[in-house]
Amino acid sequence: MKSKTIIFRDPVVERVCDKFVKRSDVGYAKYGRTLHEERTGKHKGLAGYLNDVQEELMDAILYIQAAREELVENQHLRHTIEEANKASFRPPHPSDASTAQQDWNDAISPV
Repeated sequence: MKSKTIIFRDPVVERVCDKFVKRSDVGYAKYGRTLHEERTGKHKGLAGYLNDVQEELMDAILYIQAAREELVENQHLRHTIEEANKASFRPPHPSDASTAQQDWNDAISPV
């Protein structure tokens, strides 16, 4: 195993690189070999890699669609909550005016 020290100027790039290393670890645990060993050992050819890429991109499209639907659903939910909050708001009754006035301090919040 090769070790390397890298100084990252961008924490986003660092987090992505960390994910690549973790992803490589998952693949190694699953298949028992590195991608390099798979290629140089002729465990998979060009057609196999192209098939893998196609399947991964198809999965990515499905994930994008699911995320978009989640976003729309969350927006609808947020709108429904906002509408419910508006509908449940009741302005204070005029008989509460004396109590409300006691809370107001012109010295702190002049009109």
